[in-house]
This record gives sequence, C-alpha cells and structure tokens, in this order.
Amino acid sequence: MKQLLFVILCISNLQIFAQKPSVQKPPVKYGDVSEKDFATKVYTIDSNANAVVVADIGSSEIAGNSKNWFSLEFKHYKRVHILNKNGYDEANVSIRLYNSDNNSSEEVLDKLKAVTYNLENGKVVETKLDVKANVFKDKLSKNWVEKKFTFPNVKEGSIIEYEYTVLSDFLFNLQPWAFQEGYPILWSEYNLRLPEFFGYVFLTQGYRQYDINERKDSRIDFKIQDSHTAGATENTSFSANVTDYRWVMKSVPALKTEAFTSTLKNHIAKIEFQLSEYRYPLQFRAIMSTWAKVSEDLLHAEYFGNSLDKNNGWLGDVINPLIAGAKDNLEKARRIYTYVRDNLTCTSHSAVELDQSLKNILKSRNGTVAEINLLLIAMLKYANIQADPVILSTRSHGYTNSIYPIMDKFNYVICDAGINDQNYFLDASEPRLGFGKLTDACYNGHARIINAFATPIEFSADSLIEKKTTSILLATGDKGELKGSLQQRPGYYESHDIRDKVKEKGKDEFFKEVKKSYGQDIELINPHIDSINNLEESIDIGYEFKLGQEKEDIMYINPMLGNGYKENPFKSAERFYPVEMPYTIDQTYVFSMIIPEGYVVDELPKQISAKMNEEGDGKFEYLIAESGGNISMRSRIQLKRTFYAPDEYDMLREFFNFIVTKQAEQIVLKKKK
Repeated sequence: MKQLLFVILCISNLQIFAQKPSVQKPPVKYGDVSEKDFATKVYTIDSNANAVVVADIGSSEIAGNSKNWFSLEFKHYKRVHILNKNGYDEANVSIRLYNSDNNSSEEVLDKLKAVTYNLENGKVVETKLDVKANVFKDKLSKNWVEKKFTFPNVKEGSIIEYEYTVLSDFLFNLQPWAFQEGYPILWSEYNLRLPEFFGYVFLTQGYRQYDINERKDSRIDFKIQDSHTAGATENTSFSANVTDYRWVMKSVPALKTEAFTSTLKNHIAKIEFQLSEYRYPLQFRAIMSTWAKVSEDLLHAEYFGNSLDKNNGWLGDVINPLIAGAKDNLEKARRIYTYVRDNLTCTSHSAVELDQSLKNILKSRNGTVAEINLLLIAMLKYANIQADPVILSTRSHGYTNSIYPIMDKFNYVICDAGINDQNYFLDASEPRLGFGKLTDACYNGHARIINAFATPIEFSADSLIEKKTTSILLATGDKGELKGSLQQRPGYYESHDIRDKVKEKGKDEFFKEVKKSYGQDIELINPHIDSINNLEESIDIGYEFKLGQEKEDIMYINPMLGNGYKENPFKSAERFYPVEMPYTIDQTYVFSMIIPEGYVVDELPKQISAKMNEEGDGKFEYLIAESGGNISMRSRIQLKRTFYAPDEYDMLREFFNFIVTKQAEQIVLKKKK
C-alpha cells in the first residue's frame, strides 16, 4: 500500500473539466416542513395516488478508511406525503445491510433520523422516531440482515421523512438506485462520486429519460489510515481524479403490476453497479470474472458441479434396475427423468446451489430446484448419457445479463441432456411436466449451459405457440330444448394447469368451473378429460350439454357460448413498460348450429378479418354464414410475438377491444310467421 501511495503522490495534478453542472436543486431539505406543504390534497401526477414521494435522494462515495483501504458511504433522504390510509405502507421502512460469510465485517447503519409531521390547528407538529427503542433487526440470510422501523403517529395527510447513512467495507456493494416505485415520485436523484482507480460497470434499465444527467471531473484528496501496525497509526494522504455523476428524474409515475408482466424488476427505472476491476495507479486486478471462468469454477465447486462427474457408485442401486431392458439412451433418460420427477418433492423453485449432498437429496426425496436437477444430471451421467447443468432466471426473477456473469441474476437450474444429436431440456422439479418440456416461466431470454464452453442459449417466449381448438355443435333436442356437444384441445400450458387443478381438486370441481364460465343455466352431460396422464401432450376435453334457454318469439344466442374474451385483459388507458406474454397464441373456435324448427335467422353478426398492424403480428378472423338451415361460425385469434413495446400498447389494447366487442355479438332468431 505504501508503494502504491508513493506512485499516486507522484501523479501530476491533472484537472479534467466536464460540462457545467446543473443549477437545479432538490425541492426540499430535511426538517424544512411548513404549513404550505400540507396544502396539496390531490397531485396532478396521479389524482388517485394514496401517497406521493415528494423527494427521494441518494448519494454514494468512496473514501479512505482506517483499515489501509477504502470504504463506501451511502446517504439516503426521503420525504413522502401520505394522502390516505391506503398509503400507510410507506410508513414502514426496511434497510438491507450486508455482512461477510463469517460475520467478521458488516455494513453499519448510522445517523438515522425519522420524523412524522402533522398539521394540527394550523401548526406543524413533529413526532420523532425513537431510534434506540423502535428500530428492529431481522436476519434474512447468511449475508443479509434488515433494519426496519415504522413511523410514529401517522395519519391521513401526514408528511414523513427520514435520512440515514450506510457505511460499508464491501466495495462490490455500491448501492443501486431505483428512480421509480409503486407511488409517484416528484423528484428522484442519485449522486455518485467515483475515483479513477476503481472500475464499475453501470447497468441501467427503464423507459424514461433522465431530466438531469451530468458528470463533472475533478481531483480530490484521499486520506487512509493504517491502525493495524504495532506502533502508532500511520496516516497517508494522496490526491486522485474523481468523477461526480448526477442523475435526476422528475414527475416519475408509479409503476404498478398489470396483465402480462414478467416482473416489474425488469422495467423499473433503475441504475446498478458491478465492481469490475482495480485500475492504475492501483495494481491492476480484474474483479468481474468471465463466463468461461465462472463456468469452470461452478463445475469444480462443492456447492454445484463437483460431485456430478464422480463415480457415484451409490446411484447404482436405483439406476441399474430402473434402466434394465431399455432399448436406447432416450428410453433410459425418460425412465430416469420420470423417476426423479415422480419421487422427489421440490422445496423451493428458486435456487442455484446445493445445500446438501446428492446422496442426502436422494435419501430424503426432497430438494430445491437446483438440488433435484443436479441429482438428475448426476444420474444421467451415471447411465453414460451426456448431461450438463443450465442456469437461468425465471420470468418473475428478472432478466439476466448475457455480457456480464452476474450470478445473483440467476435463480434456477435445469438439465441439458444430449441424446442422439438432439438436446432435451429437462426440469424434474415440476410435477406433471412432460419429458423435454419446461414451464413457460423458464422462457425468459438468456441462459448459460455450464460446460467447458459456457455455452450461451436463448429461451425465447416467441418460440412457444399455445394452440387451442374448440368445436361446438348446437341443435334442438326431442323436447325442443337446445342441446349440444363440445370438443376442446387446450394448449400445452393450459393443459398443464388443468392437470394441476384436477390433481388438487378433482374433475368434478374442474367441471363446476366450466359450467360457471357459460354465464347461463347449463347442464353438462358425460364430461370427460382424455390424455390426462400423457404428460408430453395436450389434454382433450369433451362433454354434451343442455342449455336452460327457453324458446321465445325472439331468441338471442351468443355463438361463443362462454368461450370468448368477456373483457379486455389490457384495462389501463396507458402503460409505461412493455407487454410480455408468456407465449404466442393461436386460438381457433368453430361453432355449428342447426336452426330450431319454426325459426329463421333475423340477424347474424357481420364477418370480419382484421390485422393488428401492417406486419400481421396479430390477426383476428370472424367468419359466419347461414345455409340450408345451418349456421356455421369460425373465430380465430393469432398473436405471433410476445413482446410489445410501450408505444405499441394502444395498438394491442384496441385489437383486444375489437375482439371483445365482436365476440359479444349475438345471433338473433325469430319465429316464422
């Protein structure tokens, strides 16, 4: 360190000038609350908001410490106006703090202050948080704890604000910043002072532009102490170039979960940092690894791949009788996969490491998704079948980064089995999931095969087509009642959901829900589900039915018979982030009706064929005709891609508005005169 400091002190005092900083300042500061701050009852940014964040401001900088190195100092200030009781959750604050594996070092929460302000009889009344008595600590995991508190004396109309500092020796834990949350924010700001000798990768996301985005280069003094020497503490000062970054967003709307969203974590306006390297004048050191190195380390790690290629002779007692008589590797793999899937229970569907040995997993028949699928890989390898782990992130966990190997972005492990020049991706943690199938949650983009090449792969939702066909025949029974039959083949993922429902509640409960979907009095006759145990295929549903509709002079019949879209899944008037569907769709509905004796068609819906856009990414067809006493109708909906940018939302919403309106139209029959 002394040699390093000598080098630093010898650097010329070079000053680098950047753009002129913005003169715009935050609208508030701690403790400055007056009567006028309570005047606004409804904010123009969101007239329905239960609370509004007036200001959210953070700053991070790196400074020398007393341990002959550097530390992070993060400061956070926030003010919120709580408008009604539905916004009280903003009064509950949690602060996450990191500690080392052996608990020898931990982040420190310092200088916490929190105040609730209420306007009483025209005067501002303060209620301060008793920090010593009312801040509590919870252990979240081996590396994370949480300090939390609740503001005192919170009422409708209260203004709350707090500030604190976090001191950290973990340079890799440079605090991220979210400019967006579940409530609108009038002013969100983050400041970062970064010295030249630490390199960080900046990872930004979101769909809003910064209102202020500036940087200023300068040179400052650093002070470092070495208090571990036998004698007196050694103090060293040096100067180095730093860059001050400032990012501000104003009037940021709330981000709320809507239909067809993977996770809001993908779309919230946010900036994150990953420590990548030490730079000159420090001795150069690469901190962020490469994919090849990460893959190699995982394959040799006790908590991941070290036991996969061992002899594992203890597996023979299970595998040898299991694969006896199998004609080829594909049949062996199917038998092994089925055994693991049907005999082990998944305790967590979010894990990438082993917390127990493979032998114990098999013995207890319990494990996380990582443990179950790593056991599956070991069993396949024992049977001389090529198999590798694949790490990915499920849709609800967020996107991964294909360039940087950031492991906390991954939360799932599956198996890649290579058989007869074909790759089969397997997940034995999911009951009733077919061989070679993955749940739609796994189709979330970039993933990595953990092998010698760290092979990147892409699980694209666009590659999934959920085809559904429904056919209904409607006629008149012997007693003049309307009766019919239905044959339906749902898509694979709907079939998987139905299998789960039937397993949990039984067929009778499932068909009770079917009856409700018709929205009218109906009797189901001989309902049945075929192929329910053929897990690689879609199921088939069939039944006959009688409608309770009485014959009148004029009869109204919706040919969709409860099988259409009753409402638009896209309800919001606007959307600030993309639509992410889990798969493409191709839904075909065919309706045939023999017109009851004594009736004629008075009115039929008009035929249409429409495209969502010029490219034909979405198509809707509604064809209907009457001939020789029969009515035939065919409706088909196709969506050929799953991702729609925010500026395409209106197009998608109007497309479904059109479908809902059209599928609600009715056939009108009237008695012959």
